[in-house]
Amino acid sequence: MISNLASIHPEAKIGKNVTIEAFAFISANVEVGDGTWIGPNSTIMNGARIGKNCKIFPGAVISAEPQDLKFEGEETITRIGDNTVIRECVTVNRGTKWSNKTEIGNNCLLMAYSHVAHDCVIGNNVVLANNVNLAGHIVIEDFVNIGGVSAVQQFLRIGTQSFITGGSLVRKDVPPFIKAAREPLSYAGVNSVGLKRRGYSVESIAEIHNIYRVIFVDHDNVTKAIEALEAKFQSSPERDVILKFIRDSEKGIIKGYDSIVNEDNS
Repeated sequence: MISNLASIHPEAKIGKNVTIEAFAFISANVEVGDGTWIGPNSTIMNGARIGKNCKIFPGAVISAEPQDLKFEGEETITRIGDNTVIRECVTVNRGTKWSNKTEIGNNCLLMAYSHVAHDCVIGNNVVLANNVNLAGHIVIEDFVNIGGVSAVQQFLRIGTQSFITGGSLVRKDVPPFIKAAREPLSYAGVNSVGLKRRGYSVESIAEIHNIYRVIFVDHDNVTKAIEALEAKFQSSPERDVILKFIRDSEKGIIKGYDSIVNEDNS
């Protein structure tokens, strides 16, 4: 199960039924969970905490030092959840003293050449397509799908169940349950297909549509939109998640496409 041609530090903790292929490199202060497969020519560096039944493909570099000029060699970690797949040449940097960790959840798929910078927190069931680049300190909630060759600015948040089309430049927070597209990135509808796949009812999806119509169509001012939502919609899991996300947004949320067009024409 472990190739004689792999380089494994004697202090690394390797679980049961782990496969480590030829020319893989594993540093000290590394933990690898049961049933994980580590492919040839992959590099697992200090601070990696890899869960069970993961797959790490050739050329991936996990838990390298952050590309942050403020980093001073502090001991930090990279935590990767169970059943996560990391494809060829993915890079995941460990945290800095800002949070002490970079974290990726369970059942995620990071496609080839994607990059996760220091102090990012990625939830469960997240898909980063090929060449997605995440700057530092980004929070991505559960069931997010980001299309290939997209770049996300530092300190942003991407809400649960959202879908971002390929080739996007993400400069503002992306609220839950929506599709984001165009340039500048803007609201492009509700992620109805994804929500149906995950068991949301027709009524819940319709409510989400109506909520975002208030936010992105009826109002061009977020504060007024929140007031209208509270007056018009009773509390529900979907409404409350959306309102909390918007209230907690420090960078502001993306706009509706019509708002951007009107600004350009003014």
